[in-house]
Amino acid sequence: MNIGAILHVSVVVADLERSLAFYCGVLGLPQCHDRPDLGYPGAWLQVGPQQIHLLQVESVDPTTGRPAHGGRDRHTALAVEGFDELVQRLSEADIAYTLSRSGRKALFCRDPDGNTLEFIA
Repeated sequence: MNIGAILHVSVVVADLERSLAFYCGVLGLPQCHDRPDLGYPGAWLQVGPQQIHLLQVESVDPTTGRPAHGGRDRHTALAVEGFDELVQRLSEADIAYTLSRSGRKALFCRDPDGNTLEFIA
């Protein structure tokens, strides 16, 4: 047996349109429009050959008590070219972020639902 790739990551969101504004508008991810009707709102976003699946379903995750620095919380790490442009986009959208404490050129931010994303240059 060989597990050779991560194909997608699913992210629970409360408001699909608000999340699309973040993931597509701020981060610039393209939406895949071939998602079948799964009985609940959602969207598939392309990230290289992988995808992020947004699921508008009820979340059981806590909204309080989560670490201020995303590196100490569960997160999805994404490679980014144009690190400075990402910093500019997050700042313009008034989205808080923290730099990696490891010294790497990386940052952590949260989407509108508190899901943590790490971006590594």
